[in-house]
Amino acid sequence: MKPLNLFLLAIVIAVLYGSMFTVNMTQNAIVLRFQEHKQTITEPGLYFKLPIFDEVRYFTKMLLVLDAPPADVITGDKQTMLLDNYSMWRIQDPLLFLQTLGTEPAGESRLDDIIKSELRVELGTHDLMDVVTKTREEITGKVTKEANEKAAEYGIEVVDVRIKRADLPKDNADKVFDRMRAERERIAKKHRSEGAEEATKIRATTDKEKVILIAEAYKKEQEIRGNGDARATKIYADAFNRDREFYAFMRSMQAYKNSLKKDTTVILSEKSDFLKYLNKSR
Repeated sequence: MKPLNLFLLAIVIAVLYGSMFTVNMTQNAIVLRFQEHKQTITEPGLYFKLPIFDEVRYFTKMLLVLDAPPADVITGDKQTMLLDNYSMWRIQDPLLFLQTLGTEPAGESRLDDIIKSELRVELGTHDLMDVVTKTREEITGKVTKEANEKAAEYGIEVVDVRIKRADLPKDNADKVFDRMRAERERIAKKHRSEGAEEATKIRATTDKEKVILIAEAYKKEQEIRGNGDARATKIYADAFNRDREFYAFMRSMQAYKNSLKKDTTVILSEKSDFLKYLNKSR
């Protein structure tokens, strides 16, 4: 083959190679001619362009993650907290994105500013304890909605905004922990005081019931003793009326038993009534 032919073939190959480009399934492509928009390609495949005159810019369709550096925000109760957040986003309109921002790093920078601004606004309406314990889902939902509306001006869709960590700066953390400790001690003191008051009430009630029980038992004892004494007196009276001599004899025997014990000396007159039955037996 002649050198001229080889040269022409090389030119043709170069032109063909420079005029073809591919777009894969994870990309969108913008074709620019002299920096002016000519075509937006959203479907994968093989495409052609004018060599030298046309430029192809690629933008991903995939979901992107923006992991922002921690930043200080002020809550509704004027507490400073260190907020660490991340967001998921995608390039929804590649042409608008190219015209307004141009590159993904520029898009991340602008999106970071938008999300941080919305977080500061939203957190400024909530107290610190609510942010930590209750309203995080509500906050991120509102921030996602507001950030998505503002980012749409740049061809960006904000899919989700999440708070990874919400910490207090060290000085604020120490103050908050001291306040929480004092609050817990106050609650514990209140519970102890209420417990002591309840214990006093229980003891007073128990002492009262004890006195009542003892009084009722003493009353019952006296009633039983009185009834017993009355029955005994009646039995003695019946026995006395039935046989007075025998009753006197039994009472005297009982008196002898109780009085004339071993190693006991009793000095009485032999005419004493106490010795009446002893004298008779003798």
